[in-house]
Amino acid sequence: MCTSIAMRTTDFYFGRNLDLEYDFGQRVVITPRNYPFHFRCEAPIKEHPALIGMATVAAGYPLYAEAANEYGLCIAGLNFPHNAHYFPEATESRRSVSPFELIPWLLCHCRTATEAKSLLGQTRLVGIPFSESIPLTPLHWHIADWERSIVAEPTASGLKIYDNPTDVLTNNPPFPFHLSNLCRYLHLTPAPPRNHLQTIEGIVPFGSGMGAIGLPGDCSSPSRFVRAAYLLHHSRSEEGEAAQVCQFFHLLSAVEMVRGSVVVDGGQLEITRYSSCYSASEKVYYYATYDNRTPKAVSLAGNEAGSELLEYPL
Repeated sequence: MCTSIAMRTTDFYFGRNLDLEYDFGQRVVITPRNYPFHFRCEAPIKEHPALIGMATVAAGYPLYAEAANEYGLCIAGLNFPHNAHYFPEATESRRSVSPFELIPWLLCHCRTATEAKSLLGQTRLVGIPFSESIPLTPLHWHIADWERSIVAEPTASGLKIYDNPTDVLTNNPPFPFHLSNLCRYLHLTPAPPRNHLQTIEGIVPFGSGMGAIGLPGDCSSPSRFVRAAYLLHHSRSEEGEAAQVCQFFHLLSAVEMVRGSVVVDGGQLEITRYSSCYSASEKVYYYATYDNRTPKAVSLAGNEAGSELLEYPL
C-alpha cells in the first residue's frame, strides 16, 4: 500500500509513502541524460532528460518506484492488486512497453503531464517481466507536474486515464471509486462545527478540530485517500523551501504505516519504508526512512550530464 501527493504552493512538490513489508534494495538513483534506456518492444533512447528518484538497480537498469525528470514531470507507481491488467503481447497499433518501463518511457519522452497523457493514449502495457527473478508488479500510476495531476490505470479494456483534481492517489479500488467516496466527507471542515440543532441553545464545541469528526483514521486505501485529500486541500504552508518541504512530510506522516498497525498474510508487518518529496524548482529529491525521520537530500542539479547511473544508498 502507498500514498502519493502533488502539492502546489509557490512551488511544486511531489512525493509518496512507500508502504511495504520488506525492503527491495531501494536507493536514490540519478539517470543522466546519456544513459541508454533499452526497451523490450521499442527502440532504445540514447539521449533524454535526466531523471532522479527511488529505485532498485538490477543488471545496470534502474527500476524506479517513483521518479521525476529535470523539467518537473513526476510519476509514482502504486500497488494495484486484483485490478491491474497487462496484455500478453505487443500490437502494431500501439506503442508497447512493459510496466517496469513505463516511468522512464514517459519521463524520457515528455516534459508535462499533458504530453504524458497524450503518449499514454498511444501506449499498450504488455506483461513482460524484467526477469524470472523479478516478476511484474500490479500497478497504477500518479503523474503530475506544475499544472495538473492524472492517473493511469491498466484494465482489461485498455489503459484508463483520469484527470485527478485531488492531487492524491492510494491503492484499490480504482480511481473513480475514490472520487465518488469523497462525497461522504463533503461536510468536513477545519473550522468549528455549526449548531444545526437550532431549537437547542447554548450548545458549543468543547474543543478545536471537531469540524472534522468523521475523518477516517484507519490504514485502508480509501481512508488514506480521504485523509490525504482533506489535509492537502486544507494545508497552509509558510514560505520558503524548508518550510514547504517540512509541510509536505507532515502530510505524508498523517497517512504512514506505523509498525504493528498493519499485518499482512504470513504475519509480516507492513510499514512506511520511506517517504519522499521532490522539489521541482530546486531539483532536489528529499527522503526519510522509517528508522530515521530526518530528511536527507540528493540534488539532480549539476548531475544531469553523463552516461552512468549515480546511486545513493539510503
